[in-house]
Amino acid sequence: MKDLLHLAVEAHGGLAQWNSFSRLEADASIGGALWHLKGRPDVLKNIHVSAELHEQWISTLLLDSDHRLTLAAGDIVLESGSDEGRRVREQPREAFAGQLAETPWDDFHVGYFSNYALWTYFTIPFLFTYPGFVTQELEPWYENNEVWRPLQVIFPSNIASHTHRQISYFGPDGLLRRHEYTVDVLGSAKGVNYALGYREVNGIQIPTQRRVFACDDSKQKIPVPLLVSIDLTNIRLT
Repeated sequence: MKDLLHLAVEAHGGLAQWNSFSRLEADASIGGALWHLKGRPDVLKNIHVSAELHEQWISTLLLDSDHRLTLAAGDIVLESGSDEGRRVREQPREAFAGQLAETPWDDFHVGYFSNYALWTYFTIPFLFTYPGFVTQELEPWYENNEVWRPLQVIFPSNIASHTHRQISYFGPDGLLRRHEYTVDVLGSAKGVNYALGYREVNGIQIPTQRRVFACDDSKQKIPVPLLVSIDLTNIRLT
């Protein structure tokens, strides 16, 4: 049986093609119940995202304001054309400690969570070939009348993401179908993230939609509410 990670990488365009690019840019609209819960329902409704593909650097421009939120070297940088200028929150993950589900988020919380999440989503499955990642195929999973092959992935400590251990599920065609994790900064809430609307961009298969739901103890999706929606347009690889 073909190695699952190799199969997935080839299905998404191949490592050689991926390595010929250094940056992804896209327009995006992000919504869902999570942002209402955190008191920021429309903060990411209209954004432009720029991401380095081979290091964890990603910047989000809020097109309806003059704010830019950048994840760089583990810090969150908030830049504004107003008198606020440039502000930095070092060790931003620590700022989530002790929060409750309804605790409101400031711009730094939003920037850290959304940027590390988007960078992870943009780079899967190629990300799993980077130094420090450990992968293992698990037992098959049956969903949507298909057999999906789950890949357990242990993330290295230098990569900011939802949690240390995550599972990506790949369909018979090798494309990512579902991404499962707990979210450390949300009190280890369980999430299942569905990759939809694939589009080929310069030979790389990229899902243009993400839909994130809670799941129960048996890993079954809880369809209501939709926690996070992500829609991408005008995607460019350079």
